[in-house]
Amino acid sequence: MRLSKFRICAIAVVMGVLHGCAAEPAPFMESRLGEAVRTARVQQTIDLEASKNTDPVLGIDGKAAKTSMDRYHQSFEAPPPSFTIINVGGAAK
Repeated sequence: MRLSKFRICAIAVVMGVLHGCAAEPAPFMESRLGEAVRTARVQQTIDLEASKNTDPVLGIDGKAAKTSMDRYHQSFEAPPPSFTIINVGGAAK
């Protein structure tokens, strides 16, 4: 009698483990995973066909572009200036 209870418990455990490994179709939420990101990206894009346009960009000359790029690169050479916090509350240092 005791051995049969052990067998029943063992069979139940094995069936539970095998059920956990069974392949089931993806739940509804997983089937739509990433849809919100794709929708937001499309909604925030002004021109969906912009990548197909190979015309050069107009509106900035070479000298202005070079100056802008030089300033951009110089911004990484030194850390930005720090600021001093003014002691307003009267607390001692």
